Amino acid sequence: MQQVICTVDVVLLTLQEDALKVALLSRSHEPFQGVAALPGGYIHPQSDSDAQDAALRVLREKTGITPPYLEQLATFSGPARDPRGWSVSIVYYALVPAGVLEENVHPGVKLASVDKPLKLPFDHLEIIHAAVARLRSKSQYSSLPCYLAGETFTLPQLQRVYESLMGEPINKVSFRRKISEMDMLEAVEGAFSSGAAHRPAQLYRLKQEVHERLALLERGM
Repeated sequence: MQQVICTVDVVLLTLQEDALKVALLSRSHEPFQGVAALPGGYIHPQSDSDAQDAALRVLREKTGITPPYLEQLATFSGPARDPRGWSVSIVYYALVPAGVLEENVHPGVKLASVDKPLKLPFDHLEIIHAAVARLRSKSQYSSLPCYLAGETFTLPQLQRVYESLMGEPINKVSFRRKISEMDMLEAVEGAFSSGAAHRPAQLYRLKQEVHERLALLERGM
């Protein structure tokens, strides 16, 4: 009797130069050896406590990153998605600020724009599209974009992140009113941006209780 292949795959997303990008790495073995793909791997039943634990392990081993935000996206399964046989993949997506990614990521990891044509193995393109759709949908009403902005940020910087994800400009007054209503940020006392072209702006961060509630989600909200 043929065994079902059980894996985890992770869509690691970041914003670089206002473009949403996904982390890919060259596969080290067949099938599709040498082809760029999502970081993924087999679940280790002896050591992984659950699928989320497996996803975090895979990310650490293959990219060097422990993401500040990880959420279960969906399960992809069927006999046609993997040439080795019937397979199931529990898929997560992770958000990482570009600075953290650039400083800590393994050399073999490459970033590709999610809005440009990609040729990927398995059903990884479908997986990426699903993750991007989830992120952009939730960005309309949640604090998720903050995880792409870094530990601290100004309100103009955060608005630019939201605009990059939404693909359209946002009215400044409406944006700040919405952020205030969401009650998710706190000012960092005595901390301001150091830009030379403009007056220093107040730096903000996610409130600790919001960060703890959202940082690692077992499933989508």
